[in-house]
Amino acid sequence: MGFFSRNPDFLIPEDGIDSIEKIKIGGIQQSILIQSHSPKNPVLLFLHGGPSMPLPGVSSRGKNYTVATNTKELVKNFSVVFWDQRGTGKSYHKDIPAQSMTFEQLVYDAAELTDYLRETFGQEKIFLTAHSFGTLIGMYLVKEHPEKYHSYVGLSQIISWSENDRAGMAWMKNEAKRRGDYKALNELEAAGDPPFTDGYKQWGVLRKWQMKYSTMVYNDESIKHPGLAKVSLGMLASKDYTLADVFHSFYSGFKLIYTDDFIKNIPKIDVQKDVPAVKIPITFIHGRKDVHVHGSLAQEYFNTVKTAQEKKFIWAEKSAHLFHPDDTELIEQHIINELRHLEKEVINL
Repeated sequence: MGFFSRNPDFLIPEDGIDSIEKIKIGGIQQSILIQSHSPKNPVLLFLHGGPSMPLPGVSSRGKNYTVATNTKELVKNFSVVFWDQRGTGKSYHKDIPAQSMTFEQLVYDAAELTDYLRETFGQEKIFLTAHSFGTLIGMYLVKEHPEKYHSYVGLSQIISWSENDRAGMAWMKNEAKRRGDYKALNELEAAGDPPFTDGYKQWGVLRKWQMKYSTMVYNDESIKHPGLAKVSLGMLASKDYTLADVFHSFYSGFKLIYTDDFIKNIPKIDVQKDVPAVKIPITFIHGRKDVHVHGSLAQEYFNTVKTAQEKKFIWAEKSAHLFHPDDTELIEQHIINELRHLEKEVINL
């Protein structure tokens, strides 16, 4: 798997779509990547995680593995749209108002992008998939605009940022005790309990030790993952990304969105409370080894959410938060299988 190769893993036929477009969303210019074997394919909008971690995003052109799904077969069945969200990657601008970097604005941006795609491709509904932080945006889109989506697939679905931090803190403390790492344990104890509202002294401490303990990636004697650094730095191999774009993904974008106001407000996001019912089919796919976004919270919500539509929960057995390449191949097929919902709608017309 050539993460640093500039050669694409797949090619789009001449009568397909392989383009990066700059469009105005939420009053600012933002970038999307569209890949498809046919402009007649159903549209799939994919929301990346982070915030400010645009994978899959515009840099993923021609790449099969994208930390959350494979795309080589996906683009044969869908017009796949990857979007660098406001303030990150190729959607970063130094003049973006800091006050616009809110969760609510990201949801508005995604809704506006949805309408742009519906109009551009002449489709009443599109498919929606999201990973990690993008799953919060996704669930609020599903709540507010169910009539615009055929179905929703949440990969590493977050339900409550604060409750996930609580579960993460408990796991980290137990792991620090197991390792005899008293420096980590003392810093984690001093950070207090979620919800965290002090970015550096609380939330930053948890993330610091999560990164050191590799909660996002799982490896053992038989399961080998390429790793966060290798996958992320693959952006450098993208013909569509400059060094500045990479910098805006890993530094400028983080600095822009992770303000004190953002960190103080994000604990208010609670899918369990705000989205007690859904009106479209939903699928959650979660890494069995994920201790970064805890699957027990997603499964609890899944078990209680009210719906008259199909719902599915699938465990990715080799994966933590960044999915193992073997599992992303399976995820790709699960997403392709979502086309059955379109077929059912056609039959029911």
